[in-house]
Amino acid sequence: MSGDARKAAEGLAYSSGFGNEHSSEAVPGALPEGRNSPQRAPLGLYAEQLSGTAFTEPRAHNRRSWLYRIRPSAAHPAFTRTGNGALRTAPFNQTVPDPNRLRWNPLPEPEPGTDFLKGLWTLGGNGDVAQRSGMAVHLYHANASMTRVFSDADGELLIVPERGGLLLRTEFGLLHAEPGHVVLIPRGVRFRVELLDETARGYVCENYGAPFRLPDLGPIGANGLANARDFHAPVAAYEDVDGPVEVVNKFCGNLWTATYDHSPLDVVAWHGNYVPYVYDLRRFNVIGTISYDHPDPSIFTVLTSPSDTPGLAGVDFVVFAPRWLVGEDTFRPPYFHRNVMSEYMGLIEGAYDAKAEGFVPGGGSLHNMMSAHGPDRETFDRASAAELKPQKIDDGLAFMFETRWPVTLTPQAAQADHLQRAYDDVWQGLERHFGAR
Repeated sequence: MSGDARKAAEGLAYSSGFGNEHSSEAVPGALPEGRNSPQRAPLGLYAEQLSGTAFTEPRAHNRRSWLYRIRPSAAHPAFTRTGNGALRTAPFNQTVPDPNRLRWNPLPEPEPGTDFLKGLWTLGGNGDVAQRSGMAVHLYHANASMTRVFSDADGELLIVPERGGLLLRTEFGLLHAEPGHVVLIPRGVRFRVELLDETARGYVCENYGAPFRLPDLGPIGANGLANARDFHAPVAAYEDVDGPVEVVNKFCGNLWTATYDHSPLDVVAWHGNYVPYVYDLRRFNVIGTISYDHPDPSIFTVLTSPSDTPGLAGVDFVVFAPRWLVGEDTFRPPYFHRNVMSEYMGLIEGAYDAKAEGFVPGGGSLHNMMSAHGPDRETFDRASAAELKPQKIDDGLAFMFETRWPVTLTPQAAQADHLQRAYDDVWQGLERHFGAR
């Protein structure tokens, strides 16, 4: 919203590569040479390790970063409980899991002065936050920049803007995200969200489980899907600010607040592989058929949070990016299906090729495990009679949060005014065509 935030967002420098060992210093000489925690850190800074995985995890999975900051994180007053607003956390047990197909319109307009944190609205989720398993689906609608700082001890946050640009000031530096980008904020990393436009709206996946990683490619080989080099980590940028700063921490489902006498975004240099990222979904390298039929939607996986069962993710993040359809003698929209996984789908822009109307940017649908779904009647009729020439799908950008467990709704989602009560009607009129008697 502010010109200063827009100016700061323009021309940001990044380092590239998901899961890489990155390093950055805002002041030359701030990074120590050869030792992570020397007896005296350079420039009078404090050395601090931020660990995102257990110390003894295999090296390939271990996530940690060293931060060299003006004041250690330990220098803060006690936290006290504050209101949770519309934010909710697992276990989701105020309603029972619903087998029905559900769809919502976008969130209503927020009241004036609503920042990103106040604008978070929980649709539902699964698992147990205290056991670090499962996920939650949130939406946000904001019309004010944050002045406070937020961190989530319960899980990492995958932010999917749908309307309005964001400038995220993190402990590691600045990230700029517009609709079509996603931002990944690791568990426990402090950040502030400033709006680049009058309002901002979008989706958030809170992942309580194993950190997101790039999926294995298997027979695809070395190249395809999301490329590690297209994930951009920030360069160091610190705030040396004295004065009261509210810091809000989400811990085991509740919000806690403390007033610091300085900004905690005071990291002057850092190195490691536990870092925030921004990724442009249009860089996703789509894999598909060049003969007939079309592969399962797993080929659209951008990031995955693996579970203790190989091949069964705690949560996958999937994008339906611009692509060519060329399959011969093939029903090209997503086919009718029932799935052991549960799917929350959102739309960032344009239209989705399996629905004629009602599924709009900022809205979303939930198809829990084994609920039958697929194209509506109008889409089915059109696709069944279409001339099968090469077709470019580039007028929409949709995504899915897919999870191994049912998504249980919050009461506010089950009773929301913007819930579409007649969603089932889109499949009415699918007539019998069977000719045998």
